[in-house]
Amino acid sequence: QVQLVESGGGSVQAGGSLRVSCVGPGDMPETYCMGWFRQALGKEREGVASITIDGATNYADSVKGRFTISQDNSKKSVRTVYLQMNSLKLEDTAMYYCASGSVFCSRRRAPDFNYWGQGTQVTVSS
Repeated sequence: QVQLVESGGGSVQAGGSLRVSCVGPGDMPETYCMGWFRQALGKEREGVASITIDGATNYADSVKGRFTISQDNSKKSVRTVYLQMNSLKLEDTAMYYCASGSVFCSRRRAPDFNYWGQGTQVTVSS
């Protein structure tokens, strides 16, 4: 079983920055790919960004140039993934989820990710 634990998030004014973190087990096929998804009220879950263990990243068009996904694999048994969010907009308000999977990382499709964190709220206000 893969347990993913998110932290960070919170409230920020438009134009501001936030960083969310996700910690999960390392050195497992199930965490080959780590992704960040978000879901706003009344909307479908959206794949925001993903990163493979090798460092290949992929972003949704809506966040390109503003969000950066990165990772810390210095400890083999632990995988930490970050999502740095800059120039935040009102429409970035959502629950942000960390997820992991073993295939199709660049597609950022929720069905390809098998394990999910509990989510952390990001609220952007004017």
